[in-house]
Order: sequence, then structure tokens, then C-alpha cells
Amino acid sequence: MIAPRTQYAHAGGASIAFQVVGDGPRDLVVVNGPASHLELVWEEPTTARRLRSLASFFRLILFDRRGTGLSDPVERPPTLEQQMDDLVAVMDTVGTERAALLGGTDLGLCAMFAATFPERVSALVLSGVAAWGGDLVTPEKRTMILDAVENHWGEGTLLEVFAPSQVGNPSFEEWWGRYQRAAASPSTARRILEMTSEIDLHAILPTIRVPTLVTHRTGDRWVPVEMGREVAAMIPGARFLEFDGIDTYGWIGEADWIEAVEEFLTGGRSSREVDRVLATVMFTDIVGSTERASSIGDRRWRELLDEHNAMVRHQLELWRGVEIKSIGDGFLATFDGPARAVRCAAGIIAAADPLGLTVRTGLHTGECELIGDDVGGLAVHISARVMAKARGGEVLASSTVKDLVVGSGLRFDDRGVHTLRGVPEQWRLYALEL
Repeated sequence: MIAPRTQYAHAGGASIAFQVVGDGPRDLVVVNGPASHLELVWEEPTTARRLRSLASFFRLILFDRRGTGLSDPVERPPTLEQQMDDLVAVMDTVGTERAALLGGTDLGLCAMFAATFPERVSALVLSGVAAWGGDLVTPEKRTMILDAVENHWGEGTLLEVFAPSQVGNPSFEEWWGRYQRAAASPSTARRILEMTSEIDLHAILPTIRVPTLVTHRTGDRWVPVEMGREVAAMIPGARFLEFDGIDTYGWIGEADWIEAVEEFLTGGRSSREVDRVLATVMFTDIVGSTERASSIGDRRWRELLDEHNAMVRHQLELWRGVEIKSIGDGFLATFDGPARAVRCAAGIIAAADPLGLTVRTGLHTGECELIGDDVGGLAVHISARVMAKARGGEVLASSTVKDLVVGSGLRFDDRGVHTLRGVPEQWRLYALEL
């Protein structure tokens, strides 16, 4: 079957390959992956039929993630933050303000995007997903997969894991091998596996506020159905549907799955006003500000504080942070990506040193309530309490932030488990290696 025309969007210096199929009244973004190939996917007849079926109801948007398929190669797999930037670039290029997302196997991008940008997501459909790669990629599975990737990648390996119903089907086996070779190199496939196995989304799923359908094949041999049930239970209001079958690769099998997706997405659910979003919250504070002000006098302190404030605002602009408000000698800001927040905090600490100031910062990623130009909610309180535990010159982050920046190259030291005043449970905190 002839593939649709491939085009390119541009994000952060990278070219992201995408296709648009159909002209339906609603937009649906298919999040294949974590490695895909836009043009080869149309050469498998059943997959092509399923996609064409969706394209009869929607304007279908497909893309290859950075580093895979027809998109620009990269030295290491893109972080969730970079993947969200790439998805925004594709949506902006095709002119869609709001679309439904359809994703399978790899939960991270869909979950993070829907929670962070709910105003751009009309609905979410997930298939064959697990909340944490560590539960999914057991030591036994890791050994098996790494051997397959390192020694047999591109030979149609792992078919018995992801599409066992097609074992013994020569045409599918031949296509599967070509698809592997075109989607990613063996080293890229290994790095993707290692990164996705570390990402834990348990803290993110309860912050998703868009209409969500979670589906699963009851006999899925790669992602047990219990993991799909857990995902659905953690997303407020999510609907869970089970289907017969043993394949993780969702495009093959009976048409009942496609029919359920179409029914869910065209059911005319009313959209709700967005008043909660996922964000990384940062608090900053100048250490010893009272003593410093007393030693240099009010006038010089005011001048120094003005220099500090200008520096912080410059760093926020560099890292796409949103200033919520200044609080005495510190700031409250939010970010749509945790790695950007961490790097901004590090930039603030480094830039404060030439001013003769010592700054501490606290970071947490969670659901924030939008209150006019302000933000509220537990995530804001947690971030403030994390900052209160930070030492001078330290970027201190919750375990949620640390888990979500996997693959970014950022390294952390374990600061142990802490009780945060006014916050339930205990929290493990991590300091950025500066």
C-alpha cells in the first residue's frame, strides 16, 4: 500500500517526520513507538487497514520520534521533555490546537503530554501499557531482550514477545525484520529499552484530567493485563476495556478494538474547562538574606536584590519557565518539563555566585490548580517543603522529578527519606550533582 506523503516539523534543531491522513472533523495523533518508521508501517496490510479505518473518521496525524525512523538521528534517545516538544512542533505545523492521542506499549509521552497540556488534548486512548518499566522489564525479560537486540536485531527478533500470533507468518516476519532495521539501530534500540525501563509514571497518572480509555488484550505476553488495569485505576474517570488476544502490537487482531476506539472518540463527550495541569514547580530562596541585608544596608541590598531578580527572570526565560510570583527574596515558578526546571535551578545557583549570593532551590512535579495567575495545590506545598530541606547552593528535588528526567544526563545524589511539614507520607529527596 502506498504510504502518505512524509513531511517535517522542526523542534529544537531537530527535524521530526510526520504524515497527515484523512480530513475528518476531529484530529487524532497516533503515538507509535518508542521506535517507528512512518513509511514502512503502511506496508503491513492489517496495520494499514486499521490506520485507514481511523482516517475515515479523523484527520490522522502520525510521526516518528526524534532519533527513530525518518526523523533526525540523535546520540541518545530523547527525554520525555524533548518528545513533548516534538509533539507540540508537529501539532503546530499541521495547524491543530487540540487533538486526541492514541498510544500503545510506551506510556510515557502520552501520559506526560495529556497531564501537562490538557488544553491541547481532547481525549486519550492507551493500549497495552504499564505504569513503570521496572515492573515490566524484569531481570529475566531484560536478559532476553538485550540478547535479542545485541545479537539478532533486524532479523525479526522479539516477534514472539510483541506479536506472537504472527509467528510462522512469513510475510509478517519478513516485514517485522525490515521494520526493526528501519526504525532504530541496535544501539539505539538498547538505549531506548534502558531509558523506558527506568521511567515511573505512578505519580503522573492521577493528574490526567482528560477523558481516557485504557484497553488491553487479556493474553498479552509482554504487558500482563493486570498492569493495564492498574493504569486505568490510577487515571481519574478512565474507562477500561479488555479484548481477546495475545499481542502487544495493537494493530493486528480483530477489528473490535478499532471499533471501540472510534466509538469512544466520536461519542461526543463534552470538554471540561482546564483548571488543573501537570507542572514542575520550583521555589528559590536566598540563604542568609536577613544577615546580608543588615551587613550592607537597605539601599545596597535593594540594588543587589534587583540584580538577583533580573538574573532569575533571565534564567526563567532561557528555560521556558513561568514566573508565578516573587516571594520576598525568592521566586515561585512553573515549568512544562522537569529537566528544564532542574537546569534552570542550576543556572540560578551558578549565576547567583558572582553576585555574592547563595541560593537554594526546591523542585517537585505534580498536579497544580490554576487560580487566575496563581497556582495552588499539593504539588506547590511539596515543592516549598522540599526547598526548606535544601542546603545553600543546592538543587533539591523530589523522587518524582528525578524519575521523570531519565535519559537527560542529569545526575543526583540520594539525600534520603524526609518528612515534609504539612505533607502526608515520607518523601525521598535527591540533590543535583553540580
